[in-house]
Amino acid sequence: MTAHILSNFALHIALTPDEQDLVLGLLRQKQVSKRNMLLRPGQVNHHIYFVNEGCLRLFHTNQDGQEHNLCFYPENWWACDIVSFFKAKPATTSLQALEDSRLSYFTLTDLEKLFAQVPKLERFFRILTQNGFDMFQRRVTSALSQTAEQRYREFRRHYPGLEQRISQKQIASYLGITAAFLSMMRKEKDL
Repeated sequence: MTAHILSNFALHIALTPDEQDLVLGLLRQKQVSKRNMLLRPGQVNHHIYFVNEGCLRLFHTNQDGQEHNLCFYPENWWACDIVSFFKAKPATTSLQALEDSRLSYFTLTDLEKLFAQVPKLERFFRILTQNGFDMFQRRVTSALSQTAEQRYREFRRHYPGLEQRISQKQIASYLGITAAFLSMMRKEKDL
């Protein structure tokens, strides 16, 4: 599992062997079963997770109880409610395992220690945050200006292979359509 996370860090920064030891010394592991909730609205998100295996989803539940998927986190992705995690504020979203998952994670306290001891980690998480904000902006623009078919094609480009792993209901929730409409659209358009 440690090879996955070190490879992920290597996408943006080069850690020395001593720095790798510091990082791995504070890294914790967790296995979660499918449907297990890692965060509920009103709770403070105390961990930032790295997905070694499996898939998580971040979602919002409206007043009518309807769930709206905001993001999926398959292997090699980082997951948390970023505002809740970094500001220690109650979450407005939920984080759930869609598959049995193996996760690595840091607490904010441990991550802050690492930022002080290995300053380049701040650069890594800044890049991660910038990329996440870029994704968020594209997602909002897509929801406002694209057809369901265009959003579905974008979903497939952004999450290659994920549609074979998660239910149509989850994908439809992400796209803002019903599962029945997604099924009909896929049949009609041969998507």
